Parts: sequence; C-alpha cells; structure tokens
Amino acid sequence: MPSELYDRIVSRRGRIENLIARIPGFKGYQEKQARRTADRMLRDYIAEELQKRVSRLTRLENRILDQHGMGYINATREAKMRLQTYHDKVQTAAPKYDGMFAQIKIDEADLDKIYAFDEAQIRYVDEFDTALDAIETAIDAPDTLRDAVEKLHTVANEAIDAFSLRDEVLTDLSKTLS
Repeated sequence: MPSELYDRIVSRRGRIENLIARIPGFKGYQEKQARRTADRMLRDYIAEELQKRVSRLTRLENRILDQHGMGYINATREAKMRLQTYHDKVQTAAPKYDGMFAQIKIDEADLDKIYAFDEAQIRYVDEFDTALDAIETAIDAPDTLRDAVEKLHTVANEAIDAFSLRDEVLTDLSKTLS
C-alpha cells in the first residue's frame, strides 16, 4: 500500500499539537471513549472549511464568467466538482474507530500514522486557499488562469486520493489489530 503520496503524508506529519491547534475544541482521540467524537469533530471541521472554499470558488467563477465569458466555465466547473467531491467524502465518511479501537490499545506509532493523515487533510485546506488565491489573481491575468484552475483541480484530486489512502491505512490497521 505505501505509495509516494503515503510517504509524503507520513514524512510531513507534525506533532499532535499542530492538529489540535487548528481545530477549535479538538482534544484528540487518544482516549478510547473520545475517539469517535474527535473523528467526527475533525471531519465536521474540515467539511465546514471545505464548504467555504467551494463557496469562494463559486464567487470566483461568477467573476470569471463576467470578465471572460464562457471560455473557462468547463475547467472551473470540473475543479469545483472535484473540490465538492472531496468535501462530500470527508463529510459523509463513516468513522473507522468504533470496532478497531473499542477493545484494542493502539500503539503510539500507529496512532501517529492516523494523526499524520488527519493533519494532511488540514494541510489540503491550506493548499486550496493557495490555489484559490492564484485563481483570483489570474482573473486579471487570463494567460495564467487556465493553469491556476488546473492547479486547484490537481490539489482536489490529490486530497481525494489522500483521504482514500487514510481509509486504507485504517482498514489495514484494523486487520492487523484483529
């Protein structure tokens, strides 16, 4: 299962404090009874932040349409669909912690892997901001607009892949601990 994306996520992991600092009220899920609640809190927070980015992209699409007509609508619509897909995956994913962590003590190294993937989801929110900033700037410089929209599309695809990889890690971990 390890891949380039997996290696990048795990190697870029920060401390749990970095994850906790980004989410108001988040206390982590090291205690068994709090894991499911924390997982839901994390995904709700990320989904809420992603919805803000989808709304921002909609506003940018309107500006692009006003200034440049229909020439970019297919590209922005596709990027928005990918961003919305990622939002929906995060928002509707079933928690994976119930059966896996209910009776089993997970070791710190495995918990660190899970935190690394959770922290990566937060970093993707930041990457969406960067990509949206580039689109906003490119509206007035249309020769770079298509590339800026493509970058957003690429980040959204990678975020979707990373979230799916997170599920694979949790599933594999569950099988290992059973």
